[in-house]
Amino acid sequence: MITVSNLAIQFGKKPLFQDVNLKFTPGNCYGVIGANGAGKSTFLRLISGDLSSTKGSITLGVGERLSVLKQNHFDFEEETVINTVMMGHNELWAILREKDTLYAKTDFSDKDGMRAAELEERFAEINGWNAESDAAMLLSGLGIKEDFHYRLMKELGGKEKVRVLLAQALFGKPDNLLLDEPTNDLDLDTVMWLENYLGNYENTVLVVSHDRHFLDAVSTHTVDIDFGKVQLFAGNYSFWYHSSQLALRQQQAQNKKAEEKKKELLEFIARFSANVAKSKQTTSRKKMIEKLNIEDIQPSTRKYPGIIFTLEREPGNRILEVKGLTKSINGEILFKDLDFNVEKDDKIVFLSHDPRAMTALFEIITGHDTPDAGTYFWGQTITNAYLPVDNSNFFNSELNLVDWLGQFSSDTSENYIRGYLGKMLFSGEEIYKKTSVLSGGEKMRCMISRMMLKNANVLVLDTPTNHLDLESIQAFNNTLTNYKGNILMSSHDHEFIQTIANRVIELTPNGIIDKITEYDDYISNEDLKERRNKLYGL
Repeated sequence: MITVSNLAIQFGKKPLFQDVNLKFTPGNCYGVIGANGAGKSTFLRLISGDLSSTKGSITLGVGERLSVLKQNHFDFEEETVINTVMMGHNELWAILREKDTLYAKTDFSDKDGMRAAELEERFAEINGWNAESDAAMLLSGLGIKEDFHYRLMKELGGKEKVRVLLAQALFGKPDNLLLDEPTNDLDLDTVMWLENYLGNYENTVLVVSHDRHFLDAVSTHTVDIDFGKVQLFAGNYSFWYHSSQLALRQQQAQNKKAEEKKKELLEFIARFSANVAKSKQTTSRKKMIEKLNIEDIQPSTRKYPGIIFTLEREPGNRILEVKGLTKSINGEILFKDLDFNVEKDDKIVFLSHDPRAMTALFEIITGHDTPDAGTYFWGQTITNAYLPVDNSNFFNSELNLVDWLGQFSSDTSENYIRGYLGKMLFSGEEIYKKTSVLSGGEKMRCMISRMMLKNANVLVLDTPTNHLDLESIQAFNNTLTNYKGNILMSSHDHEFIQTIANRVIELTPNGIIDKITEYDDYISNEDLKERRNKLYGL
């Protein structure tokens, strides 16, 4: 249990948030949300003790252990992978080290023997004899093969280190668990494993994530950090989002009577509860539907960008034909003899165990790279707009936002450009900000503005939710769901894929799987799982 009392933090003269009084209890998972810069990571750092508050206190239950997902991937370079995981339990690791030191002594005394006996008793109490096997199970669940368990951390790549540090945080089932963006660099299968693990976790969890499906799958409550306040609501992210939108609409409906509003809110809770009850992610610990009440439903003060894609012309029947396309990097095949046609109304998600495969395909079909073999043809009516995963080449200048976006517009008048920047929440003097100082999220919003200007009838999107906050992701998702053109995309965002794509193409070095289906049905199909494993040689 974590108790937050009268908490405040201030940087300079401006408080980030203040007067925070909350209690986080066992058996619940709290999804922490807020716009970029609202203080989500700061809130977790305050709880972990990594940062001192300006005012107030944070206390844990007596004797409780707190574990944090570490962000520095180079802290454990000279340790083995298995030891790095076990170091997540400070007391257990200290006992292991002290035991090793004692038993290595050549002049082992009676006093040493008494101390060793004390250590062995405590070691057994905290399940130390199963520590190594428990660590191995976590690593395997997170996709780290047994061959790597006893290698040094410095031998692992960045994505593998992320998984080891996640296993370290989970190790020993701490009483209180703080996770800041735990799904970063995890593939979709590993995210599903983590969802199931946390869905059955019996202790207290606080998690920051931009992955809405993940938040919905694991969260029983939502902690909203907004405009200097930290508020707690029963329900997951979807409940918070849809209920806040409903409350906002009701607030704007001046003529609606209080009784009508109450009835509408109660009907919303009933529908939401029914959806949760039949959800695939429902577990025995998810009792949030029992706690939902009208008082939880309040309008949000969030601002959502106005992402609007209009088509200059409707696409014809011939969209894109790909014939025999092959691509390798340094002799490693990403895909070969790739054949597929894009049909009208297709919204395709491309998957692969190797994300370079999707990027390579998108770079080829948008004319930014050449294949090793094969051809592709766009239909005569088609114009495409491309959102690359790496946009760094677009921001090498000292142009301000107006001049930068004007490069991609036939109408370069400031009022016209200001309109597009305003839709993406750049207002006032912000439009004169230099592109060289933009954050990752601001750059993505600029790139989306650039796409909007093209009025294209095909969108090519390589991991489009990267660096975006939840508000931008939600707005982007809503727009693409109703987009009348074709979409070719890759994504790590489960909800994004499920609500947009109607076709799945998975790229492997040994062939493809091409299926007209929803994503949830694709990943749950046992025959397709077996076929995928064969193509990947698993």
